[in-house]
Amino acid sequence: MRPAARRALQAAALSLAALSLTACGSGISLDEPIEGPTWRLVLLGDQPVAPGEDPLRNPTMQFDRSSGRLSGSGGCNRMTGSYTRSGSQLRLGQIGATRMACGDPARNTLESQFFQALQATASYRLQGPGRLALLDAGGRTLAVFEAGR
Repeated sequence: MRPAARRALQAAALSLAALSLTACGSGISLDEPIEGPTWRLVLLGDQPVAPGEDPLRNPTMQFDRSSGRLSGSGGCNRMTGSYTRSGSQLRLGQIGATRMACGDPARNTLESQFFQALQATASYRLQGPGRLALLDAGGRTLAVFEAGR
């Protein structure tokens, strides 16, 4: 085999190896941190979640690597809990939340469903820049978030 052909074959093999080390062939490393941004809920199950007029009332979450804590809002109540992640595995500990009254029944229902989705999370997938999907043990999408700007 000619040296140029051998180098091309080696480069192709390296590219394939790098691709196999990324999440679902998407080119996004599983080690890309989910920590840092505030993630705003945009899809719960298959239902879109439109942002509210008051950004403080939107369901959000934020991961803090140094403490291993998750914090955010369900839309009515502040929440906190612990988390661990390894590769694409993501385990959320028991979520604690304040118990403030939520005057809007629809927002109250959304918050309950959001907290249930968090507790059912088994893994995650990054869907391009600024999008995070939480998945259940069967790989079904529970919720999709966008990173705050």
